[in-house]
Amino acid sequence: MKRSTSHRLLHHGRTFAAGCVVLLLLVAGVWASWERAHHIVLAKGREHGTMSVTGCGEDMCTGSFAPDAQSERRSGVTIERSVAVRKGDRFPVVVKPGTGEVVRTGVPGFLHAWVPLGGALVLASLLIAGGLRLTRTAWGTGAAGAVLLAATFFAL
Repeated sequence: MKRSTSHRLLHHGRTFAAGCVVLLLLVAGVWASWERAHHIVLAKGREHGTMSVTGCGEDMCTGSFAPDAQSERRSGVTIERSVAVRKGDRFPVVVKPGTGEVVRTGVPGFLHAWVPLGGALVLASLLIAGGLRLTRTAWGTGAAGAVLLAATFFAL
């Protein structure tokens, strides 16, 4: 039995809509990750050092900053509070230009910065499988997101 034009149009419309939502999810994941990741990826010429966390509030943690050879001394810096930051921790950081806020560097910091993209990949895989009917692509996308999230968990 042949499909009618309206069925084909409905099928293509559903595929287009699912593709747009997948694209929106992935762009949003990259956008949210890039907020923190660009300080790590494009760290050349920025101030580097080590942060020792001395206290944590509800949203931010504060601590002392031990600069490397090219950076200037700072009295104190802040970092966004997360499960990876606790009082007494020491880790390498890079200072956001023009602020006293720092971002964790190294492999753990790099992976932590890309967590929003990992979540977006997992969510997009569901839409790729259900809306686009591309099961192999969905498995690959979901696996990539899950590996990123698991790697971050174990690195921190």
